[in-house]
Parts: sequence; C-alpha cells; structure tokens
Amino acid sequence: MAAALRIASLVPSLTELVVALGMAELLVARTGFCVHPADVVRRIAKVGGTKDVNLAKLRRLAPTHVLVNVDENRLDTVQAIQAWPADERPQIVVTHPNAPEDNLELIDQIAAVFDDIEGVASSAQGLREAIAHELALTQRERHAPQHVLYLIWREPWMTVARDTYIARMLARVHWDTLPAVDGGAQGAARYPVVRGDEAWLAEVQQVLLSSEPYAFGAQHVGAARALCPNAAVRIVDGEAISWYGPRAVAGLRYLRGLAA
Repeated sequence: MAAALRIASLVPSLTELVVALGMAELLVARTGFCVHPADVVRRIAKVGGTKDVNLAKLRRLAPTHVLVNVDENRLDTVQAIQAWPADERPQIVVTHPNAPEDNLELIDQIAAVFDDIEGVASSAQGLREAIAHELALTQRERHAPQHVLYLIWREPWMTVARDTYIARMLARVHWDTLPAVDGGAQGAARYPVVRGDEAWLAEVQQVLLSSEPYAFGAQHVGAARALCPNAAVRIVDGEAISWYGPRAVAGLRYLRGLAA
C-alpha cells in the first residue's frame, strides 16, 4: 500500500504532522505556507496557497490523498477535487481541530488513514503521549486570568472567536479572548473584524500581535496601543499558538512561558 500512496497536504500543520509520523517520502504536494520542516519540504512541489490552490498542478501530481482543513482551505477547492474523474479522484481527509486537546483525535484520525504504513502507529503513539503530557502541565487554574485581544490581521483589524483553536489554546493559560463571542463551526464569523469603537476594548489587558498570518512587527505596536490604550502590547509567535499537530508540544510550553 505505502509504495502507491501520494499525499498532498494543503495545510502547514498537517504537512508537519505527516513528516512527524514518518511519511515524508509520501508527500508529493504542499502549499507555499507549508515551510516546516524546511529540510524536508524544500523538495516537495508547491501548489499555491491554502486559499488559492493551483488545481491543475495538483491534479498533474496525481495524489491519492489530499489533506485539508475546514478553516484553512476553501470549500470550493474541495468540491473541485471531488469533481475529478473517478480514476483520478483522491481520498480527501478533512480535519477541524478546535482546541489543543483535539490534537489527540487529529493524530488518531491521520494515523488511522495510513495505518498500513510501518512505523506510523508507533510514531502516533509517541506524539500523542508528548501532547498529553503538555496538556496535563498546561492547566487554566494555574494561571492568573487575563482578557486578551489576539490580532491576526490589520486593515481591517481581525481577531479570533472563542471557539477557534487559537482562542482555546490561550484559554489553557486563563487568557480569555475578547470579544466574548463564538463564531460557529465555519465561516467568517470565526475571525471577527474589530472596528475600534467597541466598548469591550477598554477591558483588554493584553494585545497579542501574532507573527502570522499577518507579519506584525515593532512598527505596529503603536497602532495596537491606540486601539486598546489600557492594555500592554506584545508580539507573539503565531506558529506556536495557531499551528496544531506536533507543533502543539512546543506551543503549549511557549504559552506557559508567556503566562509565567
């Protein structure tokens, strides 16, 4: 089975997970945002971005499996792949982790799809144990509560709803995101726009400027401080907080360090 498999990952975290499970040699396609691990992915063909997949190139690469995510990929991309002729149509593996503990189910999901490949089960078990260990160490009640605004974009400012993976990661260290809203299972409401005149901005204690998907830097601190004049502002590692799969191990450690 393994010799015939050709995996396309359209999600950075899933590309990293495939490699962590020992299947790097099966990867034939990735997005331009799939940059880790660098020494592995440089040999893998790029097929555009997570939102603008080059479907013609992807089809030429003849994947047997395409890994996607509800938040990161477009529904019309998935539908277009599903419309390929039956003899070219890959198995589409849809993922949607919404909390750090969902990483355990995600690992099981991917491992089950590729359970015939030698070493996958044992690699999955090791990764599962590492994440479970970090989850046990990252407990909400061990940290002081904070109201935070986690910014992922500017012009317009955009943040995260409380039922997203990012917000639930932050909640593990008692950092509750504002606004206090859920965004639903999918769609734009999961990443609300901040106008700048919302009353709740006065309650924000920390503004977190993520290093991705928008590359916030020191030049943006002043504008963020003007948005929330009562808050401290810091730049944070977006990969550590928003990437799931194997990155959650270091990500949970990173959060504990921020909240210490």
